[in-house]
Amino acid sequence: MITAITRQVSPSISKCELTHLDRQPIDLPTAIAQHHQYEHALRELGVEVISLPAEPDLPDSVFVEDTALVLDEIAILTRPGADSRKPEVTSIARTLSHYRELEAIQPPGTLDGGDILQTNRVIYVGISTRSNLSAIQQLQSYLKQFGYQVRGIQVKGCLHLKSAVTAVSEDTLLINPAWVDMLDFMDHKLIKIDPSEPYAANTVRIGDVLLYQPAFPKTAHRLEAAGFNLKMVDASELGKAEGALTCCSLVFNS
Repeated sequence: MITAITRQVSPSISKCELTHLDRQPIDLPTAIAQHHQYEHALRELGVEVISLPAEPDLPDSVFVEDTALVLDEIAILTRPGADSRKPEVTSIARTLSHYRELEAIQPPGTLDGGDILQTNRVIYVGISTRSNLSAIQQLQSYLKQFGYQVRGIQVKGCLHLKSAVTAVSEDTLLINPAWVDMLDFMDHKLIKIDPSEPYAANTVRIGDVLLYQPAFPKTAHRLEAAGFNLKMVDASELGKAEGALTCCSLVFNS
């Protein structure tokens, strides 16, 4: 069984943290509707969705991916790089404790889950404005016993590693080479996004289906031409809060 933890959109999302985007008005009803469609798409693919209530005082809390790394053996609670987001971890920890033993990143480490990309037994971690070397060292300490390798990756021009690269299969990555160095991922097959769609590298893989955004038709064509099965989910309103599809769920085997 695949489980996804989600959280409803906060009514204060317009006060979200922003690093690389200018602030735009966010239409709350549209954001909520898009999030419901996202959850529905997961359920249609057979995922058990645990939908947590909105956190009115935590504007970015819909982006639950940033609060934890969930592996088959253990869950690591993060320590988000933005101070306003650190309180988001508490309620996620309560939910995850029913599924996994928990460890946690400690100061001075900072880590957003959006900076973590797992491919088999390798954990790539973006070195970004939100995640630092101390957190990478702590992850190495926690995960070495389970046979994982942790590799730091420099990120430039975007918020998180998974803004620049995500997995579309066991051996293939979708990548924006403007934001990460392709040489860091030469163990994989690489599909480059269309350069006119810089945010197109983010997708959620559920089995052999990719959740993908209709805002990136040129890159979608590249994926389909490579044989991938896409299920379109519009998250454009959440994108104004610097969010993407992976941000909105914690997906794991239960």
